[in-house]
Amino acid sequence: MESIKKIKNILVTGAAGFVGSSMSEKQLEHGHCVHGIDNLITGSKENISRLLKYPNFRFDHIDINDGNAVLRAQNTKYDEVYHFACPTGVPNIAIYGEEMMRTCSQGTENILNVAKLHNATLVYTSSAEVYGDPKEFPQVENYHGNVNPVGERSTYEEGKRFGEMLVKLYVEKYHLKAKIVRIFNSYGPNMSKLDTRLIPNTLTHIKAGQPLTIFGNGTQTRTHLYISDLLTGLEIVMKTGESASPYNVGGNTQLSINQLVRALSDVIGRELPVEYKEHFIEDHGGREPDVSKLMQLGWRIQTELSTGLAAMCNEFGIPIKEAVNEKSYNPQQWPNRPIHELPV
Repeated sequence: MESIKKIKNILVTGAAGFVGSSMSEKQLEHGHCVHGIDNLITGSKENISRLLKYPNFRFDHIDINDGNAVLRAQNTKYDEVYHFACPTGVPNIAIYGEEMMRTCSQGTENILNVAKLHNATLVYTSSAEVYGDPKEFPQVENYHGNVNPVGERSTYEEGKRFGEMLVKLYVEKYHLKAKIVRIFNSYGPNMSKLDTRLIPNTLTHIKAGQPLTIFGNGTQTRTHLYISDLLTGLEIVMKTGESASPYNVGGNTQLSINQLVRALSDVIGRELPVEYKEHFIEDHGGREPDVSKLMQLGWRIQTELSTGLAAMCNEFGIPIKEAVNEKSYNPQQWPNRPIHELPV
């Protein structure tokens, strides 16, 4: 006899954000009940609107830094907690630095207490930023990073590192089932058109017919993971990951900013004009996660970069080539050197 699937009660913080709303929708499609909370300082009301069509979704406007407000999230017996709440994006460091720091500290402790109250399993979403400007490649989870505690990016970098420490403390002191996932660059549908992260910001410029802005010379590298693969990784860690033991989740191929623009040009079928500018904040030269630890739990990347970029172009209403051949997309074919600049 087929076993009856258990319907879970799941709390999602940062539910109006890109990853939070995407995870909420996936759990709702699984048939679970989702309580989403967000203070909406960077989250999108549109993301919440699309979730309200599900009868087993409810939303509360809650700032998790406010302990009294978080009490409203304790009335339900939760099985799982996905903790995504925290402003993201490098430009937001100057705008919401204090909010980042408080959310990673006081806010995270408030949510850990909710999970402790209900004996719920929690996944804390940390960030590749905990590695700072790394000196080791790829970054393995036991690498301690290269972070400036008083640098321009420190409110986010040190905030996420502090959040990881809180998780470890609650696991050891209260035996909470709490997991840590370090997210590297991810992208996909439902990112805000105002998002300042690399791919949506680039697509916004393309849609507006504006040249792309590249800060620095564009040789700094990142990896890129499609949202569906990220969500799968988070679910696997929730189910089988070891408590207080960080897991990297991200793409496993380094691309420079210049190479990413060339990849977009291939998907769209035309050369994209660019302008280079001096970076407005200290930048990191590269990122590359070692994902072997997560792969040991059965995780695999399923979405090729070309497929993901084509989906993003469709989301932004940007025409693409009639056919996108994934097998032709070899990162080595895109030279890692500055693209021809527009005349000033």
